[in-house]
Amino acid sequence: MEVKVNKKVKSTTEEDLHSLSKEELIAKIKQLEAHNVQLKCIVQKSLQSREEVTHGKATKKHRPFDFSKCFKRHILLRFYYLGWDYQGFAAQEDSIETIEHHLFAALKKVCLIESRETSNYNRCGRTDKGVSAFHQVISLDVRSKFRPEEQLLEDNLETELDYCSMLNRVLPDDIRCLAWMPMVNPAYSARFDCRSRTYRYFFPRGDLNIAAMEESTRYLVGVHDFRNLCKMDVGNGVVNFVRSIDAISIKPCQVDGSRDASYDMLYVELRGKAFLWHQVRCIMAVLLLVGQGKEEPSVVKELLDVEQNPCKPQYSMASDVPLNLYECLFNEKSIQSADGEEQQVTDGESDLREWIYNEENLRRTISELQGLWTKQSVKATMVREMLKTLQEKYAGDRPICDQPALLIEGVRSKEYCPLLQRQRCESLENRIAHYAKKRRIEVSIKSNDINADGSDEPVSQHSVTDSTNNDAYVDHDVTRIEN
Repeated sequence: MEVKVNKKVKSTTEEDLHSLSKEELIAKIKQLEAHNVQLKCIVQKSLQSREEVTHGKATKKHRPFDFSKCFKRHILLRFYYLGWDYQGFAAQEDSIETIEHHLFAALKKVCLIESRETSNYNRCGRTDKGVSAFHQVISLDVRSKFRPEEQLLEDNLETELDYCSMLNRVLPDDIRCLAWMPMVNPAYSARFDCRSRTYRYFFPRGDLNIAAMEESTRYLVGVHDFRNLCKMDVGNGVVNFVRSIDAISIKPCQVDGSRDASYDMLYVELRGKAFLWHQVRCIMAVLLLVGQGKEEPSVVKELLDVEQNPCKPQYSMASDVPLNLYECLFNEKSIQSADGEEQQVTDGESDLREWIYNEENLRRTISELQGLWTKQSVKATMVREMLKTLQEKYAGDRPICDQPALLIEGVRSKEYCPLLQRQRCESLENRIAHYAKKRRIEVSIKSNDINADGSDEPVSQHSVTDSTNNDAYVDHDVTRIEN
């Protein structure tokens, strides 16, 4: 018997590429592009089949819904979701486990929209993997029972399609539509007309020095360059890290019944218009280090001084599980015109109306949340009773209060190295140069972007864009080149 072993093909080296002619390079690029398209098709088919198996439904052929015979109206929809088991809010090519995927699957299933592309869709925030939201809002055009000129009549609002109940019947249990708002202005955008976003990060008290953490939070209020307190997303065109935190505070949430204060729950609440990629989780990581006594409260002030500390120290972020997009507030008047261009806000009648809640849908949603609370609380109480029994047997000199320690990701070293003494990440300028060289971004320098020393090195005033936690606003001095 003769056996032939197929050796693994080695990847093409840079030297091999230099030896190829122009025609050979073009042929190779075309081959790679075709292979990429083929792989995307395979992934999409795999995801589709997996979704059918997950929902246990065979593919059925339905008569297409005729949207040409329907009226449309522009609305805001308010959702909550528990994002712990999802890959983030925004839809992704290689995953169906996103909030947006399930939202649009539900919207199309109940025939409220024909497609995402034709729905005039905008989202208020774009939360990351594992992050939850109590007040996520989207704006879009949906099917209506009434003509446009009759849609805002009081009686018609009461008898309009029950959007939330329709969606909740087909959404996963941990995603729920809470309310909808009829819009006067068809250009009103959940993204561009959101004037503030509030996040809450929940954590146990443990042995944290809350007073020191509160002292640290005072440095964060106002306009700062947060490049050392976020994950820089230069590859996606984000090169301006100046943001404003309007308010930040630490508040008690739940008191432990056994009078052991280390098991009390608190939360940090941050309010601002726009947040950077992983900004809240990086801030929380530093605040927890301050609370543990490993850093002085002034370390936050040092990290915000990008002239003295232009490169971010390497540290692990706080866990994504306790983070919640808790509230969003909106402009009374839209800054968007009908053609999508930004316009000056003028006084006049508000574009906003009251949120419409359906009592039966609200009752059902509260009941479902109570059921979830019961399951999680029973588990937490069981673990708490086990801890009480073990702590009665423990005779050590110091009480064990490691509850908050596990909220910081990564490996804990035996000897703690202060933040400002750690190895640093690349500077912003080096990252911009790196991605510009790879042709991922193109940087145009404005005349007023010349540095104080007269050089025209790229500086951080090129772009204002939201990276992940929301999509608040975009400036086009940095252009991302799509692959």
